[in-house]
Amino acid sequence: SLLQLKLWNKYRVSNIPSLIFIDASTGKVVCRNGLLVIRDDPEGLEFPWGPKPFSEVVAGPLLRNNGQTLDSSALEGSHVGVYFSAHWCPPCRSLTRVLVESYRKIKEAGQKFEILFVSADRSEDSFKQYFSEMPWLAVPYADEARRSRLNRLYGIQGIPTLIVLDSKGDVITRQGRVEVLNDIECREFPWHPKPVLELTDSNAVQLNEGPCLVLFVDSEDDGESEAAKQLIQPIAEKIIAKYKAKEEEA
Repeated sequence: SLLQLKLWNKYRVSNIPSLIFIDASTGKVVCRNGLLVIRDDPEGLEFPWGPKPFSEVVAGPLLRNNGQTLDSSALEGSHVGVYFSAHWCPPCRSLTRVLVESYRKIKEAGQKFEILFVSADRSEDSFKQYFSEMPWLAVPYADEARRSRLNRLYGIQGIPTLIVLDSKGDVITRQGRVEVLNDIECREFPWHPKPVLELTDSNAVQLNEGPCLVLFVDSEDDGESEAAKQLIQPIAEKIIAKYKAKEEEA
């Protein structure tokens, strides 16, 4: 029915079963990953399962692949890419290869940036093998509870996912994968969302995530696509500002 479709679209449900908790008084989403919540907290001790700050969820020791341990407080003041990935997943491995280069470029440009690997590997050995290719930090594989809490915090539904946070721990973009692949030189880092995008293979995934306006222009004439962009840019900016004021994702 139309109502069902509206609800699927409103909450960007892309697979089932999906369990989403909502604050009835405000209508705001409290938690997207309800299925993980009830698995991790069957007694309901953490009810009402509202979002906690990143710094609280990530708190604890983090690893480097040389065995060195750092406290999560080392992330404070840096932009952070929270990287959900696993060795068994081919798109993850190919993204990791690009991401290693991006990480190096961003650090060399003098930006404060760290990546945190949250593994979905199926064994500690597989995790170690995969992590050995990564120059950044990871949540220890054995700390399954913390890995699961990070999955819950960002409502992760598939991998690879790269969530980019600002230095306060707030989300800049959930589309880190698309941004990294579209911006090999990292000129746009930290990838604040653009109101209007040019459609490419790698960012087409966003068409599945909510209502989109697609404007077709004659690409032979460069002036035309620029004019079209000027036409829809202010409208897109207005919509983004409206949702930002409501503290919702546009």
